[in-house]
Amino acid sequence: MVCALGAAVCFGTATVLQAVAAREAGTGGGGEAALLLRALRQWRYIAGLALDGLGFLFQIAALRSLPIYAVSAALAASLAVTAVVAARLLRVRLSGTEWGAVAVVCAGLAMLGLASGPEGGVAGSDALKWTMLATAVCMLVLALLGGRLSGQLRALVLGLGAGFGFGVVEVSVRLIDSLRPAALLTNPAAYALLIGGAAAFMLLTSALQRGSVTTATAGMVIGETIGPAAVGVVWLGDRTREGLAWLAVLGFAVAVAGALLLARFGEAPAEEQAA
Repeated sequence: MVCALGAAVCFGTATVLQAVAAREAGTGGGGEAALLLRALRQWRYIAGLALDGLGFLFQIAALRSLPIYAVSAALAASLAVTAVVAARLLRVRLSGTEWGAVAVVCAGLAMLGLASGPEGGVAGSDALKWTMLATAVCMLVLALLGGRLSGQLRALVLGLGAGFGFGVVEVSVRLIDSLRPAALLTNPAAYALLIGGAAAFMLLTSALQRGSVTTATAGMVIGETIGPAAVGVVWLGDRTREGLAWLAVLGFAVAVAGALLLARFGEAPAEEQAA
C-alpha cells in the first residue's frame, strides 16, 4: 500500500508543478510546440515529469503486490494530493466540502489498507490478454476520432475512454509475467500497455482541451477504477482478508466518491479560477 500511496503523491504533486510551469510558459507566442519547448526549460516542469516517472514505477510495484482495486482507488486519490498541493502552491481556496472530500478519500484508503489481501494468484489467460489489447486499440481509435465529437457528452465520453485506457495499463501490468525481451515481444499485454497508455493520454488531453475539466476527470476516475477492479476480482483472483470483503467494498466506494468530489482538480486550477 505504501507504493500505491507513493504513486498517488507523485502523480498529484506532478500535476501542480506542471500546471505552474505551463502557466509561466504560456506568456510567450507560438503554438503548442513552442509552449512545450518553453515549459521544458523550467525546472518545475522537468521535476513534474520526473515525479510522473517515479510514480509509474511505484504503480508497477504496487500492482505486483496488491489487488488492482486497492491500487486503482489509491491512484484516484492523487486528486486529493493535487487539491492540497494546489491550495499551498497556487493559493487555491478549498471549500469546506472539498476539505471534507480529502478526509473522505483518506478514510476510504485506510479502510482499503486494512481490508485488502495479497495480489491475486490466478494467472491471466491468453483470452484476457487479447481482450486488453483489443480494448486498447478501441481506445486509440476513439482518441484519433474523438476530436470530431461535440456536445455536452464529449468530455464525459473522452474522459471515460481515458479511464479505460489507464485501466488497461493497470491490468496489463499484472498480465506481464516475464520481462525477457522474447517473452515481451510475444505477449499481447505488453502491446496493450503501450497502446492503452498512449491512447489514455491523448483522450484526456482532448477532453480537457475543449470540455469540462470536472466532467472529464470524473469520467476518467470511474473508468480507471471500477473496470480494472472488476477484472482483478473476477479473472485474476484478487481477494480481501478473511471476513473483510464488506470493508474493502465500503473503502473502495468511499475513496472513489471522495475523488469524484475533487474532480475539478483533474487539471490544476488556473490563477483566474483561484481568484
